[in-house]
Amino acid sequence: MHKSVIGTKQMVVSPHYLASMAGNRMLEKGGNAFDAAVAVSACLAVVYPHMTGMGGDSFWLTYSQKEGKVRAYNGSGRSGSQVTREQYAGEASIPIRGTRSAITVPGMIDSWDAILKEYGRLSMRDVLQPAIEYAYTGFPFTKDQYDNTKKNFSTLSSIPFTCDIYTPGGQIPNVGERFIQRDLGNSLTILAEQGRDVFYKGELAQAIVSYLQDNGGLLTLEDFASHRGEWVSPISTTYRDYMVYQVPPNSQGFAGLMTLNILENFNFSQIEQGSFEYYHILVEALKRTFQDRNQYLTDPDFSTIPLDHLLSKEYAVEMAQCIRPDSNLVSTAAMGSDTAYAAVVDGEGNAVSFIQSLYFEFGSGVVAGNTGILLQNRGSFFSLNPSHVNTLEPRKRTFHTLMPAMACKNGKPSILYGTQGGEGQPQTQTAIITRMIEYGIDPQEAISLPRWVWGRTWGEDSQTLKIESRVSEETVELLKLAGHQVEVVQSFDPVMGHAQAIRIDEHGFLKGGADPRGDGAAVGY
Repeated sequence: MHKSVIGTKQMVVSPHYLASMAGNRMLEKGGNAFDAAVAVSACLAVVYPHMTGMGGDSFWLTYSQKEGKVRAYNGSGRSGSQVTREQYAGEASIPIRGTRSAITVPGMIDSWDAILKEYGRLSMRDVLQPAIEYAYTGFPFTKDQYDNTKKNFSTLSSIPFTCDIYTPGGQIPNVGERFIQRDLGNSLTILAEQGRDVFYKGELAQAIVSYLQDNGGLLTLEDFASHRGEWVSPISTTYRDYMVYQVPPNSQGFAGLMTLNILENFNFSQIEQGSFEYYHILVEALKRTFQDRNQYLTDPDFSTIPLDHLLSKEYAVEMAQCIRPDSNLVSTAAMGSDTAYAAVVDGEGNAVSFIQSLYFEFGSGVVAGNTGILLQNRGSFFSLNPSHVNTLEPRKRTFHTLMPAMACKNGKPSILYGTQGGEGQPQTQTAIITRMIEYGIDPQEAISLPRWVWGRTWGEDSQTLKIESRVSEETVELLKLAGHQVEVVQSFDPVMGHAQAIRIDEHGFLKGGADPRGDGAAVGY
């Protein structure tokens, strides 16, 4: 099995090798981790278009060596001022595709500006240069993009502008073919020249909103103009010798912390990694966490979320005591999986763990006219039930799957980790962090080892425990006997998401791992 890439000074990991190299270019240019992170983010918006883009959201965890603390930036957008439940009267749920699914303002561009202004050395023009180059001159069409285009062909090929870009001539580009996005390159160039406000108050905002309004959309220019992301205090918990950080709600990050609190009650020195006991305990801990997440998670400005109770060690003990050899499945609902996680650590000790998304693959499916910008459908996860905690209301942030993570030791970043995959994010994060902390496994191996995902995956309700075929037959049979609805999938199945991680070891070396299930790369120096 491949070992981690090791850097003595700096490390970039992302789910696309070109984006990782774009971040490395910024570091070589004299930029810091924050400059590199925005360059990676922007590049992913071009070379990973089925997973993320300018029309999506992002969440960030930052560590500034100078400040000596972890901070979080919430780069998610709110629903429009005219987006009410009444707009969907007679419908069972908000559509998952089309202009009426594009009902939250994209927050990612604002986050780029915020990160650069707070901590960056380079200009927006500098960090967007690689993304602009790949948009104009193209990049090799990946198998991952091919597979996702094929899966969503009927949607993509039926929407104006979208079809011209992603299914030109009614065909899916071949793997390895040069994929060019000139309109997206124009929009990135305008952003590089004019800055953040052109997206929220200027030419790009006007182009996006006019297209939406001409085609039955609900967002307004005022919705874009009033958008602001925000710096927030991260939430955290201790796990063994580490302090683990997540972004607070509306992110589902607290689910990852709750799970670690439960697992702290088990002695992993007596549990073999990859055994029935290992998978069973982790899956059951996550299920109990998901019950609370589903009950409480929404925009905290609209509903109180009892984080003190949910993150208490006492509550974790109660939940740990409920985990027995038999399963107690809880129901779930469909959730998106189109996400991109990346991380950067520079030679000064600055660190950025971040994640971005369009929600479902290709988001709403709507490209806003000739901007080349694919708009997210994140707002389609709002409920139309007025008594639901995540019910649709104007100017509200929805329950968000995005959750970048950072574990610190002795006050300094030690492990940066995260993954694509909606419901799978807390599950894969838990697998990676326990493998590294409990078993001392190398980051690359922790990512590459067999994984599982329980419950909802993209677009479908499910109670199955999907598990990769490399897991032993004995373990699979024991899981079935314990009541799990096991479905054995491919040996490196894309449903498991694309995870990346960086670990800073006791010698100060940086070990980077990228998921073999995707097109990622760890680039160290």
